[in-house]
Amino acid sequence: MELPKLSNGHQQPAVGVLGDSVRPEEEKFIQHKSDGKKRPQFTDFEGKTSFGMSVFNLSNAIMGSGILGLSYAMSNTGVVLFLLLLTCIACLSCYSIHLLLRSAGVVGIRAYEQLGLTAFGHAGKILAAVVITLHNIGAMSSYLFIVKYELPLVIQAFLGRTTGSDEWFMNGNYLILLVTVCVILPLALMKHLGYLGYTSGFSLTCMVFFLTAVIYKRFNINCPLEAFGNITASTDVPGDTCTVKFFTINQETAYTIPILAFAFVCHPEVLPIYTELRDPTKRRMQNIGNVSILGMFIMYFLTAVFGYLTFYDNTEAELLHTYSRVNPLDVLILCVRLAVLVAVTLTVPVVLFPIRRALTQLLFPGKPFHWLRHVIIAASLLFAVNLLVIFVPNIRDIFGIIGATTAPSLIFILPGLFYIRIIPTDQEPMKSRPKIQAACFTALGFIFMTMSLTFIGIDWMSGEKRNLGGH
Repeated sequence: MELPKLSNGHQQPAVGVLGDSVRPEEEKFIQHKSDGKKRPQFTDFEGKTSFGMSVFNLSNAIMGSGILGLSYAMSNTGVVLFLLLLTCIACLSCYSIHLLLRSAGVVGIRAYEQLGLTAFGHAGKILAAVVITLHNIGAMSSYLFIVKYELPLVIQAFLGRTTGSDEWFMNGNYLILLVTVCVILPLALMKHLGYLGYTSGFSLTCMVFFLTAVIYKRFNINCPLEAFGNITASTDVPGDTCTVKFFTINQETAYTIPILAFAFVCHPEVLPIYTELRDPTKRRMQNIGNVSILGMFIMYFLTAVFGYLTFYDNTEAELLHTYSRVNPLDVLILCVRLAVLVAVTLTVPVVLFPIRRALTQLLFPGKPFHWLRHVIIAASLLFAVNLLVIFVPNIRDIFGIIGATTAPSLIFILPGLFYIRIIPTDQEPMKSRPKIQAACFTALGFIFMTMSLTFIGIDWMSGEKRNLGGH
């Protein structure tokens, strides 16, 4: 049987074979032994990141701008259906991390795109790198969209104005360039992802403050709301305007699954965090994934339910804008906006790391670390994302298309395929239960992607304008 070739032209040893034929990278990868012996580390550096810092980084990678659209998603599904969907996707995300860690532990590789290389050769490596790049660029774009639209409103409220102006500091395009150069780029130039643990912890603290404010506002904003223009003193208020809906199906429900899937994607960051983890084991990294997903699950659900119970059917696709329509100069909401802006800004460097790793593996395989290449890739990526944010006017495309294509690929399709291809058949035959589960998991991803894209296409062709970006 012919062995697959690596990018350097040498043949790759069969999975599970030990001895002199094993690559140095495999010898130095995390070995899972129960005999208490010292575990070998990676060749480039020894992992020094603690469990807590790893949880912060992975949670920060999970948490993003998707949290601002969860109340809107609940208004179009109902509380019960939303909770069921959120629970299912959270559990499937944990299982997907298990598949990735299991595959990585068998063949001793430490990057998502290298799993693609092992499973499907160079084509698999390219596919994984492209999917990671497209998804994380979409994520970075959505974060900077928030900065673009929210930062001018924060400055406007800080100056006590109710209308905008033409000054440069009120222009979102100039502001995202300033934030990128002064904040994001310096953090993105860090050599290791573990260094961002402190900023990730601060970012999560900002989002906890956001959640606290959402809960507080639930008990301080009365329904119905005249601020939305559909309720006045002479208008008869429908009986169900302020009624909780537990189960709802409408055309906007099609956007719920992509939004939720995008909200839980952290898979490109899993192996880089695993690489830098102190005392790394599969169980330890799986626990990091489980704790991170559980924490974000709680935060997501509480944000969604209290935001929905505040505005009900008036909930907009971007929750902060819904609050601004009630009182644009609200001091608490102003502080919340600042907190969210800080949080999403500090998330961008974490999301950038896997893109740079993927591009480095694809364009410069086997090359040692070089600061010039490190800086140029980061600067080029941020330049491209800024162009995207400035010239693409609607965030709907980010949440809809990116969430419906790359998210199921990263969560369902690729981890399942990697597991089937990489785990040796002498350990787990194709008809074994784990591989059948992985195959079903992969099929679910294709079904999920097809349905989401179909529903979104039908919505677009209907000609109805539903501004998911809320802007």
